[in-house]
Amino acid sequence: QVQLVESGGGLVQAGGSLRLSCAASGGTLRSGFMGWFRQAPGKEREFVGNIGWITGITDYADSAKGRFTISRDNAKNTLYLQMSSLKPEDTAVYYCATGVTNSWWPRAYGYWGQGTQVTVSS
Repeated sequence: QVQLVESGGGLVQAGGSLRLSCAASGGTLRSGFMGWFRQAPGKEREFVGNIGWITGITDYADSAKGRFTISRDNAKNTLYLQMSSLKPEDTAVYYCATGVTNSWWPRAYGYWGQGTQVTVSS
């Protein structure tokens, strides 16, 4: 029922910044949490961070902490990922997702977007 669409990906040089957006449609979000994940070719999908939709409390993976910031606009049903000091190892397809449980694991999230490619060059 809920549809998620990521945008904002692209090519950026190491040390640069990028902001990703995730727009939800199909009604007001009812999930307790929204998260960002990423997946590089041949690698497992990896947790980046999440946010409590009501509380605004965030949690980040060690790889993202201090460089990435998650925020949301409840009225617009939109999630954001602000990325700075980007590294080549950040290169991946980035996905947003919603879930009812605060978790770092993809299986805890029920709705997913199509993903947006982020490529960081040296």
